[in-house]
Amino acid sequence: MDQENIRNFCIIAHIDHGKSTLADRLLEITGTVKSRRMHAQYLDQLDLEQERGITIKMAPVRMIYRPELGISNFEFRNKEDNPTASEYILNLIDTPGHSDFAYEVSRSLNAVEGGILLVDATQGIQAQTLSNFRAAKAAGLTLIGAINKIDLFKDRDDHVLAELRKEVSELLGIEPEDVFMVSGKTGEGVKELLTAVVEKIPAPKILDTKYHIPNLGRALIFDSFYDDHKGIVASVRVFEGAFKREDPIILAATGAEVKIKEVGYFSPQPKAAPLIKKGEIGYLATGIKDTSQVKIGDTVLLIPKPHTLDPQALALPGYREPNPVVFVSFYPEEADDYETLKRGLEKLHLNDSSLHIEPDQNEILGRGFKVGFLGKLHFEITAERLEREFDAPVVGTFPSVVYKIVNKGKEGFITKPEDLPNEYDEIWEPLVRINILVPSNYLASVLSLQNKFRIEDLTTKTVVNSIDIEAVMPLSELISDFDDQLKSATSGYASFSYEFLDYRKADVVKVDNFVAGEIIPGLSRFFPRESVEREARRMVEKLKTTLPKQQFPQALQAKISGKIIAREDIPAIRKELGNFGKNGGDRTRKMKLWQKQKKGKEKLKAMGKVRIAPEIFKELIKK
Repeated sequence: MDQENIRNFCIIAHIDHGKSTLADRLLEITGTVKSRRMHAQYLDQLDLEQERGITIKMAPVRMIYRPELGISNFEFRNKEDNPTASEYILNLIDTPGHSDFAYEVSRSLNAVEGGILLVDATQGIQAQTLSNFRAAKAAGLTLIGAINKIDLFKDRDDHVLAELRKEVSELLGIEPEDVFMVSGKTGEGVKELLTAVVEKIPAPKILDTKYHIPNLGRALIFDSFYDDHKGIVASVRVFEGAFKREDPIILAATGAEVKIKEVGYFSPQPKAAPLIKKGEIGYLATGIKDTSQVKIGDTVLLIPKPHTLDPQALALPGYREPNPVVFVSFYPEEADDYETLKRGLEKLHLNDSSLHIEPDQNEILGRGFKVGFLGKLHFEITAERLEREFDAPVVGTFPSVVYKIVNKGKEGFITKPEDLPNEYDEIWEPLVRINILVPSNYLASVLSLQNKFRIEDLTTKTVVNSIDIEAVMPLSELISDFDDQLKSATSGYASFSYEFLDYRKADVVKVDNFVAGEIIPGLSRFFPRESVEREARRMVEKLKTTLPKQQFPQALQAKISGKIIAREDIPAIRKELGNFGKNGGDRTRKMKLWQKQKKGKEKLKAMGKVRIAPEIFKELIKK
């Protein structure tokens, strides 16, 4: 097929604005999925996505469309009444909406020429709508505006819809009538939107390059997954040349050289094809078993031999390495499941390159892994996927962020409070720039959170009928319960997005928790100096209610640099000695036994070693 008849596009929106439902209707209209096989959120293949109603992983799919007939190529093959009708290949990438998965969106933007910016008619423009819009414009994409869920309005000329249509048009810089009104649920307006994709989104761009090598092939890896028989399967956008089975390829970043085992398209399940060529989106089965050899964002090269070019010099531009900002240590619930957890993390890393994984050790929980995430939801989703997909339930420590340590002019980074060196000059904490979009009547409620979460440099501006609040705040505050309290303060009407900004010198202190004189690894925390006593008190109180009694008393202490700032005590188990005084019994005998028990407990206290069971530790680190 002529490259002029290919359209590569994505759907971008805020979370829960109906991207996956709209994708369902596109699959139906183009006949890509037969009606008897169709189910809601068809492209969301994970059970977790279906249950939560959110997209976690991007999903590519190839559709064939004939706009003159308004029917799919699947249907047209049985018709002979209009053989001259134009046929288009539409490559769609459905993307996540939560800001934690913005990296997924950024990868899809590098693989397409245009996108549908979708806005929920009942919620309007929200924070991630703006964030995705800015990212798409920065990538040079052509955007089509669409308002979804119009079926919830009986009057299609409702003033709310008209006002929202105007707002979206102002954002995109187009006329209100050019913003499409659709219902992903009923299909209303979706055919017109699909026709606009063909008319407005440009054909695949011609790649600017200083190299002019005949038969050179280059493709961008924007996702990957593991197949037991085919090895690592890379989802690719071909920018130059063509790829077919048995072609020898080179991966630019790792230098791996293999022969392709299979090529094909996503329909939406992988379907083998003779070749995939310039402008198309498909997959390459590499046969590689080592997950470290294939990196998302790498370039697949087909270089005619003989050649003298450096493969890395031919790598496609625009890729950025993800930077994890939240770290949690994962340990298997059962020590024997360490290898299962290891394999699960390796396979998850294959299609989620934003995960940062390294071995870790805990005196209580044993061997595990320190894992870096892009946010709190990213962490929660990964933990659930490990349990569901790989049968590897985990115990996770407190989420922490990366702190920069400066000592004698040298900089270093730590991801756990336990790693804080004994000597240092300064400690710097990570900051994020946050954008909160909220109705104007809730502005005061958002401002009331300013001191509680150390929000600074706050500015406001009006965006259509809402207030866009831009501010700076420590990442450690954001990953606590900021999202819950923001929703409570604004009755659920506020939305927010964020991005890493920089490091700033901080006045934070490390609090260590001791039980019976022994430090408990994994319970150390960083707190701002002004709130450290309150937080330390909460921790020792939780320890008191959680830890079981022993044969000896246990002192629970929170310390800063060896100084006790909070304390609670768990008394020893008391053995009842009977009622010696009843019916004339001798009280002196009871006193002697008490004294003997007291001496025994003092001896146990001196010799005793507290052992915290993993299930108790799991309770301690719950929010």
